[in-house]
Amino acid sequence: MAGTVGEIAFFVALILVILVHEAAHFGVAKRFGFKVDEFFVGFGPRIWSTRRGETEYGVKWIPAGGYVRIAGMNPFEQVRPEDVPRTYGSKPIWQRALVIAAGPSTHFVLAFLLFAIWLGMVGQPSARSPLVAEVAPRLAGHPSPAATAGLRAGDQIVAIDGISHPTDAQLIRFTRRHVGQEIALQVERDGRVLTVHLTPVLSQVGGRQVGRIGVALTGTRETAGPLASITGGGGMVWDSLVGSVKGLGRLFGPEGLGRLGRLLFTNAPRSSSDVQSVVGVGRVVGQAAAGSRFWDILWVFAFVNVFIGFLNLLPLPPFDGGHLAVLAVEKARGRKIDMRKLIPISAAVATLFVLLFVAVVYLDIAKPVG
Repeated sequence: MAGTVGEIAFFVALILVILVHEAAHFGVAKRFGFKVDEFFVGFGPRIWSTRRGETEYGVKWIPAGGYVRIAGMNPFEQVRPEDVPRTYGSKPIWQRALVIAAGPSTHFVLAFLLFAIWLGMVGQPSARSPLVAEVAPRLAGHPSPAATAGLRAGDQIVAIDGISHPTDAQLIRFTRRHVGQEIALQVERDGRVLTVHLTPVLSQVGGRQVGRIGVALTGTRETAGPLASITGGGGMVWDSLVGSVKGLGRLFGPEGLGRLGRLLFTNAPRSSSDVQSVVGVGRVVGQAAAGSRFWDILWVFAFVNVFIGFLNLLPLPPFDGGHLAVLAVEKARGRKIDMRKLIPISAAVATLFVLLFVAVVYLDIAKPVG
């Protein structure tokens, strides 16, 4: 149930983000006196629309984005003479640039706020001093050392034979190196620190015998203060942006395209490092919510916002970054560009990304990533 709620929350939030993005374009355009003819969420046939003043607002059937149609942006549009001063091409370059940049900027602002809230209220997972999530009653046919020592789910391991605040990896290495030897484990329970003694035993894991005490571990959380949340949120936006740039570069490189081809046309399994669509990310969100990590949706959604913002700023038509690139060229050369000549480029870029989107959605359905 929690997983389904998480997936629904994720997709509803995506639609709201589209609305905020387009509202930013719309608001800045109205502020500078542009004539805005349409404000729609979605593409394709209309589901519903209404007219308020000179603008038609509505929703269309394909929820894969949205748009604000400003008079004069379509180079083939016939504009009434009285509307010419309010068309896109008639306004100063700096006003047009602000209208275009307003949309992508909302994603970075939202990501910053979500990262800061996540750091301050949910906290980053910490591998140190892990919690006991589950105690196995038996190992290798005998009562487990953890059960015999009286460990309980919820105990926090704060030390092991002199190692203070060990990581989960340190715990695993230590127990595997001390099979048959008694070790001292300190755990915090209900505000008290208890010391228990137990002896790791051999148990089969992944087809081999390793030392175990019979517990499943889960990480703890470290929340940040107000200032640390703000600085940390900004840092996470930057890290996510760098990761998005590298990820898109890998995807469109020979290795990435080859990998996509193998996934589509062979039985090659997918891995967690493979690109995913909103369908795949929605499934990951559902898994996180089902695994008692519901509020980690904030982190996932923040990262998705950074990626969407970066994608929108690619200097290629029809993306917002393409419009900004055109404005930069116009400013440099001192005269306007005939937008009709860019339509084939826009069509080619749009076709490429639609095909890529469809291919990855297919993989997310046929070969879901766990």
